[in-house]
Amino acid sequence: MEFRIPEKVHYIINTLNEHGYEAYAVGGCVRDMILGKDPEDWDITTSAKPQEIKKLFRRTVDTGIMHGTVTVLLDKDHYEVTTYRIDGKYEDYRHPKEVSFTSKLEEDLKRRDFAINAMAYNPHSGIVDLFGGMEDLKNAVIRCVGNASERFEEDALRILRAVRFSAQLGFQIEENTKKAIREKAGLLRNISAERIRMELTKLLVSDNPDRLRLLYELGISKVIMPEFDRMMETPQKNIHHIYTVGEHTIKTVSAVAGKISESRLAPRERTILRWTMLLHDIEKPGTITVGEDGQHHFHGHQEKGAETAKRIMKNLKFDNDTLEAVVHLIRWHDYRFSLTPKGIRKATSKVGKEYMPLLFEVMYADICGKNPDIIDDMLKELEEAKKLYTEIISKNECVSLKELNISGKDLIKAGFKPGKEMGVILNQLLEAVIEDPSLNNKETLLNMAKNMGGK
Repeated sequence: MEFRIPEKVHYIINTLNEHGYEAYAVGGCVRDMILGKDPEDWDITTSAKPQEIKKLFRRTVDTGIMHGTVTVLLDKDHYEVTTYRIDGKYEDYRHPKEVSFTSKLEEDLKRRDFAINAMAYNPHSGIVDLFGGMEDLKNAVIRCVGNASERFEEDALRILRAVRFSAQLGFQIEENTKKAIREKAGLLRNISAERIRMELTKLLVSDNPDRLRLLYELGISKVIMPEFDRMMETPQKNIHHIYTVGEHTIKTVSAVAGKISESRLAPRERTILRWTMLLHDIEKPGTITVGEDGQHHFHGHQEKGAETAKRIMKNLKFDNDTLEAVVHLIRWHDYRFSLTPKGIRKATSKVGKEYMPLLFEVMYADICGKNPDIIDDMLKELEEAKKLYTEIISKNECVSLKELNISGKDLIKAGFKPGKEMGVILNQLLEAVIEDPSLNNKETLLNMAKNMGGK
């Protein structure tokens, strides 16, 4: 079986071979190549020691030389080249205390996580598959190399990676691997928040985010996000819902942002929307009440949910921009639009023009996760709101202070004193313009301000 590998990868492998060393492309790039995908990164493994690698290439960086990794720079591209190694004892359920180099490819491959990631390739030898990776790819299965419990004890992040690969590839997790996950899920307490966030995000933005359910079924979310377990176990007995909060959440995550191949949204927006849907009803379990008619209500879950989402995302070390966007969208996700131009201008002023397109995506997904018998009218209303919003944007109607055709400087020139009162006047002018967009010209606004300020 022969594959086309990038010229520069070929050059590195050939250079090492010509000097008497073994060298292979290894891991995820081999898996993706077999699946007919374009690998994002190319990792190379070799029998050459780090200092020997450095001698053969003009530009290198010691990225992880203690663990055998040297980065080879070719023009603007960089490739990690790692010596075959055997990992020593793992002390923190994540990293080996020490590594030793070996001349045997098999020793290097057997320390890897899953059989589909434990294959090597070069043009001379073809695919080296010692642990049944090809068979697992054919059967669409995620299975640990060797003893699953041992693999998870070495590096507990592999527990989350199993679910993430299941979501990214659309594969099932093999039964022994599942059993070991259930037994070892508690070890995730040893893994850094940043690593957990990265794996969860990759799972969420994949084309199979419904694999979130595995987090609950395998006891993972109990450790890394117990709030998700509460959602999975909270019923919603009312006319709008037929699913538990958790099942509704999974359906909404799947309904937002479309397939990756559609490229409808930028990666950042996709991340924001998927995390918003995961957390949008996070506080329904904490706000549930039962009405006289036996119906469940969740008053205030939006505001309380926004605060809980903020705490969860802070704990997961999210960047501020993503955190603020998700929290803002959760706060407004249940807003009821008044379906008039004025009503949509008011909504846009409150929510913010930069968030409205994302809020429409959130609302669409939220509706899709509700009782199928009642969603048609809700979707029609949402379409009407979007249509009105598009008209407002096309007419360039004012919905914020920065779009008002008068500023604080203009008021100061007209004799107003800087301070709190001036801010109140500007906000009153904005309210008037939202009511009637034709008022948004400087002269009219200045006269209105003078009347307001008693000038």
